[in-house]
Amino acid sequence: MSNPEPPPVGDRKDGKKAAVEQMFDSIAVRYDLGNRVITGGMDRRWRRLAVALLAPHRPKTILDVATGTADFALDALRLDPDRVVGIDLSAEMLAVGRQKVEAAGASGIVHLEQGDAEHLPFADDTFDAALVGFGVRNFEHLDAGLAEIRRVLRPGAPLVVLEVATPKNPVIAWFYRLYTRVALPEVAGRISGNKGAYAYLKESAQAFPDGEAFLAHLRSVGFTGTQERRLFFGSACIYKALA
Repeated sequence: MSNPEPPPVGDRKDGKKAAVEQMFDSIAVRYDLGNRVITGGMDRRWRRLAVALLAPHRPKTILDVATGTADFALDALRLDPDRVVGIDLSAEMLAVGRQKVEAAGASGIVHLEQGDAEHLPFADDTFDAALVGFGVRNFEHLDAGLAEIRRVLRPGAPLVVLEVATPKNPVIAWFYRLYTRVALPEVAGRISGNKGAYAYLKESAQAFPDGEAFLAHLRSVGFTGTQERRLFFGSACIYKALA
């Protein structure tokens, strides 16, 4: 299933990546608050669970793709790494992230850079582990982004992805669709000041090939040992694979 087009932002029409960048720029200041509200604060616990999957690998260099405001990058400090690199398209999201990194006293370890997941500015076999939190569904070309992540990981290094999912139980799925179609865009839009942005995020979540379909994408670009863990009635999922 193809990814939905992001909503237009301003007058620029430079393509999907530019539109996604501008969209996240527009909601950056209140993005964290929006996440806390629409997940009931569970996104924090989900990130901790995802980071814990990297602990047995003891990674010293970690890449956080689509880092946004650096929540995942900062959570990765629990692993006592030497270096965490976060990369994202949105300059405004990164600006918020840098403030958080500085406030945490982590500027010597966490480094944030603007860049494209499909064209990572790193050499092959650079990182011991990689994370993506609520970001793979925004890749313009999913397999290209996943292949790039595998390229910069050392052989056997883990990738952990945290992403929204659609519940499998039909009753729960009905309530979930009602929530995402009506409540999520309205509430999150009021918080962020950009209802259209959250309408796009809802649509991108519904279009995302979750579960076994996503595991198949991981395997198609060379990842092995693929596994998934469903969270909160199946509305989110943690995926793990090895490069």
